[in-house]
Amino acid sequence: MPVDLRYGLLLTLLSPFATAQEATLGSANPLFQDADVLKAVITAPIAQTYAQRHQDARLYFPGQWTFIDTDGQTQRLEVSIRTRGHFRREYCDQPPLQLNFKKKQVEGTLFAGQDKIKLVGPCKQDERHQQYVILEYLAYKIFETITDYSFKVRLVRLSYVDRDEKIEPWTSFGFVIEDDSDLAKRLDLDTVRVPEVKYAELDQTQMADVQLFQFLIANTDASLIKPTGNDDCCHNIQVLRPKNSETVRIPVPFDFDMSGFVNARYATPPAQIPIRDVRQRYYYGLCQPADVLAAGIARLQSKRVEIEALIANEELLSDSHKLNSLRYVESFYDILDNPNRINTDIVERCRGRKIMEKMLEEAKNVT
Repeated sequence: MPVDLRYGLLLTLLSPFATAQEATLGSANPLFQDADVLKAVITAPIAQTYAQRHQDARLYFPGQWTFIDTDGQTQRLEVSIRTRGHFRREYCDQPPLQLNFKKKQVEGTLFAGQDKIKLVGPCKQDERHQQYVILEYLAYKIFETITDYSFKVRLVRLSYVDRDEKIEPWTSFGFVIEDDSDLAKRLDLDTVRVPEVKYAELDQTQMADVQLFQFLIANTDASLIKPTGNDDCCHNIQVLRPKNSETVRIPVPFDFDMSGFVNARYATPPAQIPIRDVRQRYYYGLCQPADVLAAGIARLQSKRVEIEALIANEELLSDSHKLNSLRYVESFYDILDNPNRINTDIVERCRGRKIMEKMLEEAKNVT
């Protein structure tokens, strides 16, 4: 059925809240102010670090981080590392790492303001997995074109040297991710650790950006409402809030390796989603007021050229992956350009319609 325009009345419920788009933006830390590929070497007991990846309690191992700064000078910092993540920590031969720098030592360097940051590298030493990393990096950059309320990332050409010489050195491309506390500081927001998020608390403008972006890259490995295991809400989504509000929740997604855009060989859809292939798009977003959804679609349509240019101009992406990725993005815009498909593929599949109807009744009572 067509979009119910009465949902626009729900904006009367949301109007007292400041939206994410109105927050004050600050500057990113120096590390994320430059788009050039950072060249670095990490020297540490990497084999020992990897050996602990199946343990719940994992130690930090001390090492050295050597990098070329913006002036072309070699800089050395102390760093401690440990494995991180969930699926990739168990699956990967080379699991993702957490880098832990000393705050006082990084002052006055490219890493000023950094403490603990996430490092994503290829799971295995082959070109296929290297391409997965570049595609996931591009997914972060795509979301950054849509909204400022997104994690900053930076590519790193990193050489790994095992201090104990139990593993042969190797070099690959990866990327580092802005810390959630730095994200909040840059946006003049606060991080939130809560067991759950209620629908009525969610910033609708940011919700539209998040959910349409997840649909673009075909990522269903995320949840705004239901926590995973004993973790705080939400799964693969960082929750922020304005400093002047205890009730507004602003979602920022991360971790896109299970998306159809990346199309990793190991990626599978969640069991509750009725698809068998991650490349098959399935809208798993929550229902929203028609005006909010329409505005979100318009924003995504206005970003098409910029998104396609990101992919086309990425030199580290192979020609075949460029072509496939551009075609995949094109198929998303085929949906957005067709009102009937917006209705069938997005509106009729959205979740939480009963909540929407309840809020609609509340809006009627208020007006």
